[in-house]
Amino acid sequence: MWQRKMRIGIKPYLVIILICLYTGENILGLDAVRLSDLKVKQTAIICKVNRAITNDSTQNDMVASRLETLGFVSGTKVQVITKGIFGGDPILIQVGFTRFALRKVEAEKIEINLEGAPA
Repeated sequence: MWQRKMRIGIKPYLVIILICLYTGENILGLDAVRLSDLKVKQTAIICKVNRAITNDSTQNDMVASRLETLGFVSGTKVQVITKGIFGGDPILIQVGFTRFALRKVEAEKIEINLEGAPA
């Protein structure tokens, strides 16, 4: 029987370019890592708290202001202690010696750098 080999139309050099672009975005910080993305027992350093509301950039977000008041400020070390069973909500976060239970939408407002990763 005559067998025909199927060829995939992706060139190997294109795959290498795509991998380089993806890792370049992560290294340059173009793809922001959020506190909600951390795994359990993983630590990170807070970069900033996003204060602007998505549909109105002039109005400050009260939740973000409250997070900063509670100690979620730039340069602070945070650790995820545990996550909820269904969808990871709520998330138990430790800042210093204090633990906070945050909803996932609240944790998404906080941008972080993974500990040990280049800043």
